Amino acid sequence: MWQTSAARRRCLVGLLAGALWGAAAVAQPSAAASSKTAPPQGYAVIIGGALKADNEDVWARMVELSGGKGSRWVVFGTASGNPDQTARRAADMLTKRGAVAESLPVAPQLKWVDLDKAVSDPALLETVSSATGVFFTGGAQERIVDTFAPGGRTTPMLEAIWGVYRRGGVVAGTSAGAAIMSTVMFRDALSVLAVMKGQLRDGKEVDRGLGFVGPNLFVDQHFLKRGRFGRMIPLMLAKGYKLGLGIDENSAAIVQGDMIEIIGAKGALLVDLNDVQTNPAIGALNATGIRLSYLDRGDRYDLGLHKVLPSARKLRGNKLDPNAANYKPDFTNDPYYTDMLGDTTISNAMGVLMDSTQKEARGMAFDPKAQPSDATADLGFSFRLYKGKDSIGWYSDELGADEYTVSNVYLDIMPVRMSRPLFTPWSGR
Repeated sequence: MWQTSAARRRCLVGLLAGALWGAAAVAQPSAAASSKTAPPQGYAVIIGGALKADNEDVWARMVELSGGKGSRWVVFGTASGNPDQTARRAADMLTKRGAVAESLPVAPQLKWVDLDKAVSDPALLETVSSATGVFFTGGAQERIVDTFAPGGRTTPMLEAIWGVYRRGGVVAGTSAGAAIMSTVMFRDALSVLAVMKGQLRDGKEVDRGLGFVGPNLFVDQHFLKRGRFGRMIPLMLAKGYKLGLGIDENSAAIVQGDMIEIIGAKGALLVDLNDVQTNPAIGALNATGIRLSYLDRGDRYDLGLHKVLPSARKLRGNKLDPNAANYKPDFTNDPYYTDMLGDTTISNAMGVLMDSTQKEARGMAFDPKAQPSDATADLGFSFRLYKGKDSIGWYSDELGADEYTVSNVYLDIMPVRMSRPLFTPWSGR
């Protein structure tokens, strides 16, 4: 167990107060999410960032969902540092798939635009209202929220976007445009470890989102590439979320009603905290019984049934049921992951574990560059990934690579004290 001196413990508790181990604040819906009572009929397409121009699965599917050839789209480069160029590029991608797409000049980086007037401009509002698809580009998500819902106030432009969504249209976003999809979002939290150590302040790392996926699902992006499950779990604990969905780069999650479908190049991680337990007395992030499921491209998840629905490709492959008599896993090695927050480490570890004779896998995460003056410099985290009675997986190499879908693997996170220095030169003796 991780322990601190009295001074460092007081400092750490100060960082954590009101964020992780106080009374969990229930996620508050944005003004936009609560402004109408009718549930949306449309599709939220949450893209994990780094969406490539040749990703036909995502670009073409968005156009298809919005009505196919001739469907009308508006693109907002609001989050971008170069809104005109970024929005035009996205509009071109949609146009190449048969849509009629145009970018709208509503962005704080466009210094010639009066944002207060733009979000109420009748001509722009009419353009949005007549669309069947809305696309938010990447950049800085706070620019989107501060423009369309300043101080939590729903602007006419945001209400027009919600109108498209409620009528059955598509609201899509990549990277920053994906972060805004839940009622709470990460505003500026680039360091996963800093969040794990308690740096989770409203208005700084955390802010209101626009709430297109409703109040019960938290979403995050660049997820597996950047090991962001480490920051998702503390936020979910602090804000009362039970389900979180992290989408990887060049991939997307289509959310409509209770159904989630994964498309694109990779997949997404579903984090379930319904049965999680924590111990506030430890004084740092800890959680046991976190349930993880990895959804590969083509897989679906039913939020109502809490059930993974593997793709047809996976169903044609091998079923991996550790509790079945015919379970014959391929791996016997006992891996240890020295950076569990590394690029796709968590999803790789889940796949290997499901196809292994081992019952669990372990790993850690720490900051080797933490300064001694930092009260949490020697705080690291130990991870235990393990199978449960309901753990099951599917494997396929039909597309030429090893691909796994994993349902219900469990994760425990505990704080540990790291040695400083972590290592010393080898003396030969």
